[in-house]
Amino acid sequence: MNVIFLDEQDDPLPPEPLLRLAEIVMEGETLPADTAVAITLVDAGHIAELNVTHMEKTGPTDVLSFPIEDLVPGVPPVRDPDGPPVDLGDVLICPAVVRDNAAVAGVAFEDEMALMVVHGLLHLLGYDHVDDVDAELMEDRERVHLAEAGRIRP
Repeated sequence: MNVIFLDEQDDPLPPEPLLRLAEIVMEGETLPADTAVAITLVDAGHIAELNVTHMEKTGPTDVLSFPIEDLVPGVPPVRDPDGPPVDLGDVLICPAVVRDNAAVAGVAFEDEMALMVVHGLLHLLGYDHVDDVDAELMEDRERVHLAEAGRIRP
């Protein structure tokens, strides 16, 4: 798995746990071994701008996903043997918002960050939470991947 990790915020986090979690999700979703994804940690101002521009929502949010392909949940993309590796897209996470959300919910910051990595990657893979059925399917996959990493779904 090829996980590109960028930390563009003022309070850097250790990348190793987040990279390992991304690999767990990608392996668990049976993606081709050379699949690529980018995970970027950003500040509240940056994610707020993206939230307005792409989601038409005001203010910062915890995670945004920008898929390259429209994928179907549970159906891994097929790599063309003569083509380039599969590139899922980008996940942007705002640790400042995640930290605030964790404090409000009374959960560990590390568990909330883990959830954001899994949640963001699942969005790239076509999962969503628009209705109750889709939300339950996505939450079930989140629980599976988080448990595999020794985390709980807050």
